[in-house]
Amino acid sequence: MIHRSLLNFRRGRYLGWAVALLVVSTVVYVTQRGPASGDTWQGYVLGTVGALLIVWLAWLGVRKRQYASTMGTVQGWASAHVYLGFALLGVATLHCAAEFGFNIHTLAYVLMCAVIGSGVFGVYSYLAHPTAIAKNREGGTREQLFAELFDIDRQSRTLASKCAPPILLAVDSSIERTAIGGSAWAQLFGRDRSYFMSSGQSGSGSLSANADQQPVIDFVAQRLPRADKSVEAATLQELIVVLCRRQSVLRRIRRDIRLSAALKSWLYVHVPLTVALLGALIIHIVVTFLYW
Repeated sequence: MIHRSLLNFRRGRYLGWAVALLVVSTVVYVTQRGPASGDTWQGYVLGTVGALLIVWLAWLGVRKRQYASTMGTVQGWASAHVYLGFALLGVATLHCAAEFGFNIHTLAYVLMCAVIGSGVFGVYSYLAHPTAIAKNREGGTREQLFAELFDIDRQSRTLASKCAPPILLAVDSSIERTAIGGSAWAQLFGRDRSYFMSSGQSGSGSLSANADQQPVIDFVAQRLPRADKSVEAATLQELIVVLCRRQSVLRRIRRDIRLSAALKSWLYVHVPLTVALLGALIIHIVVTFLYW
């Protein structure tokens, strides 16, 4: 799995590469005579190395989809991407000699830092979320969670059919109006927009919010003291137990969706920032050679 071998791929091979690159870059930087800057031959060398690193790092997104490629493994490329991405920060800082201003050159540097920062969050996601996902699934799969939910739905409907019509209406509608997933934003932060039909003393039904399935459980529980027969009371008790199991499974499904979405959400920031960085880098290079 990529999250297990990301940082320790071949005993940290690319960590050594990154350290070696920073050492060589530092040696090149200190050989400058006079004030260090980006327009000395050392500055141009460091700038060239940094630009090539940016292009190569951006290529990882293409490499990940070249399944027939023989140019190394995806795990190896990802490990190199992480360590050389950190090294890029040092190379770029040495290239510009930490001189910043309100210009395209500083903008390129800021975008680079933003890309690296979002990448750090991506590394955290790949290290932390797969373990949390596996723990939440308890060794199973999302498909098995849904299979368990469908079986519980069947049990719920069977038990509700033996109860008073308001209970059957509430349980049936709570199953039909259970909201799972949705847009990327809803998967990450959206509230539970589930509903169920509840009927009052007049017999008319009204749509009620059913966040986390607790309202429908409370609705069924309120019927228990008013059960007509002991048989109905026993059925209601069994139904409440099943609905609580359904609530638990739904929580696990929603957590699974939320964790899986979080695992990929950083790419919605990382990829656009990378594209912006490439554009700023091109302008930086053109402006440098035309006007400097």
